[in-house]
Amino acid sequence: MSKPFSHYIINLRKSLRYFPHNFWQWLVRYWQLSWLYKALFVFIALIILATGSMYGIARWYIASEQGKQVIGTSFIPAYAESLGLDPQQTMDALITDLGVKHFRLVSYWDQLEPTKGTYDFSLLDWQFKKAEAAHAKISLSLGLRQPRWPECHLPTWAVGEPTSQWYAELNTYIQAVVDRYKNSPSLESYQLENEYFLQGFGVCTDFSRDRLIAEFNTVKRADPHHPVIISRSNNAQGVPINEPTPDEYGISIYKRVWSPPIGRYIEYPFPAWYYGFLAGAQKLTSGKDMIIHELQMEAWPPHGKSITETSLAEQDKSIDAQRFKDRVEYGKATGMRSIYLWGSEYWYYRMTIMHDPSLWNQAKDAFKPQN
Repeated sequence: MSKPFSHYIINLRKSLRYFPHNFWQWLVRYWQLSWLYKALFVFIALIILATGSMYGIARWYIASEQGKQVIGTSFIPAYAESLGLDPQQTMDALITDLGVKHFRLVSYWDQLEPTKGTYDFSLLDWQFKKAEAAHAKISLSLGLRQPRWPECHLPTWAVGEPTSQWYAELNTYIQAVVDRYKNSPSLESYQLENEYFLQGFGVCTDFSRDRLIAEFNTVKRADPHHPVIISRSNNAQGVPINEPTPDEYGISIYKRVWSPPIGRYIEYPFPAWYYGFLAGAQKLTSGKDMIIHELQMEAWPPHGKSITETSLAEQDKSIDAQRFKDRVEYGKATGMRSIYLWGSEYWYYRMTIMHDPSLWNQAKDAFKPQN
């Protein structure tokens, strides 16, 4: 009859009592035991070695980036409108009241080319003008897949077209956007597509690597002077080893979300240094930096509800003032130099419509050191 696994753990603990006194004697004695003891020892040693190496890389990276961090925020006018806000008023408040100096803006294809071949850049123009007047910097999102539901923003006129045709039209559109804004003094970088290969979220059906490579080449030809950022999938899924190779990588970090399968909120357990390790390993292996392009600072409503359908008490279960403060410190603790907070429209909504300024006040503290 085989012995329970706990028996081997107990005997391993007994053996370790001799470890500090005579290591080699203990090792020889231990290695004479059964193969399961040996396997257990090797497994634990590998875990310790791997964790220690990861932590060491993280500490090196965090120390090397110390004092270089900047905090920005995503801003999406369509989302502000969905919350019952005036988008221009919201951006003004972010600039004048919070002092935001780094924006991540979007260029939804369906909004800026509502009719095939006819561009309307007025929506993005006023955002650039406000940023330029405030001497703020912009990371401009490009492509079909961009932040916020439904993620992929295909114009209605392109629905049903052959893939090859809308591929070409999308590339033409991307080039038009780049050509319009590449000379803006506020433009700092481009973020091409948003978590391109993430198939479990958003209304997206095309994940062709060839399309992503073609889009990347289009951007670099149109503007070789500004860096192009491509994001990994949510919470570090996937390893970016294939083409295209961007100038920088982005990563999104979500800490507390509603999980439909188990019907409750879950907290991702990764410590901040784990993301520091990912950034450090990326820099060691490719020489490329990594940024946090989305750090969750917005409530995640349960059961697929929208923010406007969710009570303040329920929203607080995934983000409240204390969690906001802790989350900012968590982002800084990763060591990554650029941190874009997610949910600025939501903070303004809570303050002006729900009459709760707690998150807005925490945001003031977060952006204050940069002003």
